[in-house]
Amino acid sequence: MVFKRKNSMWNEVSPTGALADFVAVWRAAGRARWGYALAALVASGSVLSLIIREEHRAPPRMPGITYINSWRADRSDEEIKASNQVFERVKQQRAKERAEAEEETKRLYRMLGKISGMDTDKIEREAAAQREAEAKAQKAEADHMAAVKAAK
Repeated sequence: MVFKRKNSMWNEVSPTGALADFVAVWRAAGRARWGYALAALVASGSVLSLIIREEHRAPPRMPGITYINSWRADRSDEEIKASNQVFERVKQQRAKERAEAEEETKRLYRMLGKISGMDTDKIEREAAAQREAEAKAQKAEADHMAAVKAAK
């Protein structure tokens, strides 16, 4: 701990000693102590009021705009269609890999559930029923919003 070190300055600091020192100085000041206290408060308050009222605001930095040209401006329609088909195939491949990974995860969880003694078939039925109920609720909400729009 910071305050328990052998050679720490905090070893020689005591709140009761500090309070006793303050009382001794306060009594030694005599009748003028209220004037000194008032002068100290006025000086401190003046400096603090100057500091508090200061306001330094730098103007916001202008945003830097970086233009990225991903495609040539002179591409033909056939080139655009070809690149869109390539990107669509990549997108479908990624979706297929994601679905396979999700299915593998589900398989592992089913195996873990069975090893743990859970009825995984019942859990899957309940999850399917919950998904179906959520789909119905979303469809009902969409139908309601369509009816509200049509009524306007």
